[in-house]
Amino acid sequence: MRDTRESRLLLVLLIAIAFALITVDIRGGQDSPVDGARQAAATVFGPIENGVSSAVDPVGNAISAVRDSGGRHDRIAQLEHDNAALKARLGSNDRNRSRLKQLDKMIKVAGEGQYGIKGAEVIAIGAAQGFSWTVTIDVGANDGIQRDMTVLNGDGLVGRVTTVGPDTATVLLANDPDFTVGTRMESSDELGFASGQGDRPLRVELLNAKARIKKGDRLVTFGSQSDKPFVPGVPVGVVSRVDPSGGDLTRTIYVTPFVSFTKLDIVGVVVAAPKSDPRDTVLPPKPRPTPTPTVTVTVTPSASATDLGQQQ
Repeated sequence: MRDTRESRLLLVLLIAIAFALITVDIRGGQDSPVDGARQAAATVFGPIENGVSSAVDPVGNAISAVRDSGGRHDRIAQLEHDNAALKARLGSNDRNRSRLKQLDKMIKVAGEGQYGIKGAEVIAIGAAQGFSWTVTIDVGANDGIQRDMTVLNGDGLVGRVTTVGPDTATVLLANDPDFTVGTRMESSDELGFASGQGDRPLRVELLNAKARIKKGDRLVTFGSQSDKPFVPGVPVGVVSRVDPSGGDLTRTIYVTPFVSFTKLDIVGVVVAAPKSDPRDTVLPPKPRPTPTPTVTVTVTPSASATDLGQQQ
């Protein structure tokens, strides 16, 4: 179309008509008089718009993918971080389950012996020089801990408190050579003194040289005056060897401790002694021996031997 005066007037007229139609459509709302024409136009031009959109969308998606690639990389990195954290938490939960099991076991021992205990965690071990066996726990004077208190766990006697700081304390373990505790034999009540021997069984000197002791017998603490440093009834260990009596005034036996001193984690400091001696009640039930199966073998003569006997 040539740019003439008539064409310009026609363009202005069309623009004026378009604005008029828009105004009428807006004021009419849902009852707009041009709604029918709009629907007809949509019917005609809709397929064309969809085709154009289909052609353009892959390009737009590609652009969006490039634009979001950095964000996706960040999300993947975050997911990997979250997965690693989850694995760490699962591992931590496994450890926590183990520690809860230790705590439950220790609380059961404290309940059976009527010991008032303060729970603690082993946070350090002593210098590995000579036969020094000590650990540091995370409770101290601010928690009511005092020197010469008994320390136990869910298995039995751990040791005694030797040094107390404001928030920590040092425990001398029962297997240290400088450690000695009075003991009582289960059932027979034979008394003795157990001494540590490092990573070897405890050495126990029984006061009665003629005491009848056998492998598998068990010992508990005898207790000290005023319950310090030891309260009575705490499981000590199981007799693993008995030396023959040689006419000495005492008799020597060797005891495997109930406590594994190389795997200490959760322990309890006895801050309140029992009102009465629990004696053997804290010891776990004795394991029942597993019966040995008896195998009976019946010999059946072979067919050839039977036939041979018939022929003779």
